[in-house]
Amino acid sequence: MDPVAEIKKAIATYADRSVEQRSRWYSPAAEAYAATRPSYPQQLVNAVVARSGLTAASTMLEVGCGPGTATVSFAELGCRIVAIEPNPQFCLLAEEICQQYPNVEVVKTSLEEWEPQQERFDAVLAATSFHWIPPEIAYPKAAGSLRENGWLILLWNKELQPPLATHEALREIYRRHAPELERPYEDAATVAGILTAMGQLVMESQLFHGAQQGQWLVESLLNIDDYLTLLTTYSPFLALDPDVQAALTSDLKRALQQIHGDTVPLTYTTAYQMAQRV
Repeated sequence: MDPVAEIKKAIATYADRSVEQRSRWYSPAAEAYAATRPSYPQQLVNAVVARSGLTAASTMLEVGCGPGTATVSFAELGCRIVAIEPNPQFCLLAEEICQQYPNVEVVKTSLEEWEPQQERFDAVLAATSFHWIPPEIAYPKAAGSLRENGWLILLWNKELQPPLATHEALREIYRRHAPELERPYEDAATVAGILTAMGQLVMESQLFHGAQQGQWLVESLLNIDDYLTLLTTYSPFLALDPDVQAALTSDLKRALQQIHGDTVPLTYTTAYQMAQRV
């Protein structure tokens, strides 16, 4: 199967859920998500701001702001941000983290339900969230919310991965407890292919032009307990039976401590994709 077809299939597993199901999906892990998911590096934010020409006078619609992970980075510009988020727990966390930014308005709603009235924005931002919305809704609704030549800005933080040797050592644990979670190690070429495919979906919509993208490899070091908490914020883990999840994380912790001690080295790819409304 070609990469674009694979991405479309993966997106369908998220987007085929009802709006209500999607709005509640992260509720059990909302605080863990806010505490452990990585932010977007300043280098990435600076590149997006420079390429889009966003200023304090700009307006932005953020789609699926979550707990405000990316919101605060763009709020520093001083531009007006309407951050929409369907999950009630995420909304409360986003409101709390954005308290010091009067230019940010958090609205509890989904993109499907969002009605922009007459307002058109200079940018629509989605940070690791656009794959939750059916493409036939996501791209037209984003384009319709933008001024002419306004920017669709997609940010992505790929999953954090331990070193390859550690990844291979943990595969037997995944096979034993949750074989559906076992996945191959994503090397640089694999990640690049996934991101390229995601970018192709934007252009396939025929609603945007002038695609640009950039990516960086980020190194991180997490306490093992924090890493295991992070794992429970990923959708495949959230779908597990609680007893299975507990047994899996217990064995993962034991193995990680034997390999690395108290902390585990991790890497992940952070990326942006941008295109202007036709």
